[in-house]
Amino acid sequence: QVRVVESGGGSVQSGGSLRLSCDVSGHTYNHLVVGWFRQAPGKEREGVAAIEDDGRTFYTDSAEGRFTISQDNVKNTVYLQMNSLKPDDTAMYYCAADPAHFLGDQYFDSTLFGFWGQGTQVAVST
Repeated sequence: QVRVVESGGGSVQSGGSLRLSCDVSGHTYNHLVVGWFRQAPGKEREGVAAIEDDGRTFYTDSAEGRFTISQDNVKNTVYLQMNSLKPDDTAMYYCAADPAHFLGDQYFDSTLFGFWGQGTQVAVST
């Protein structure tokens, strides 16, 4: 049973930074993709960034240049460093994992990820 647990959310002012953590455990897959998604009130869940187990990273336009996804394979933890935060970044952030092999925009398709955490709230004020 794959377990996904996020942490690190909080409240910051515009321009501030936060680092989210995602602990992934309990799997025996040879390959695993981990992605970060977010959902703001009244909006659909959207992809933010993803990372392959070989270290390749993928970002949506909204995250490119401000967010950095990374992983610590020893700790089985994936991080999302978020800088220059804006009020539009306010959302519940979810970490997800899946053993499938993705291409292109599939990395940001929430319907393709099978294992999800409970989410961590990020609030950015003006």
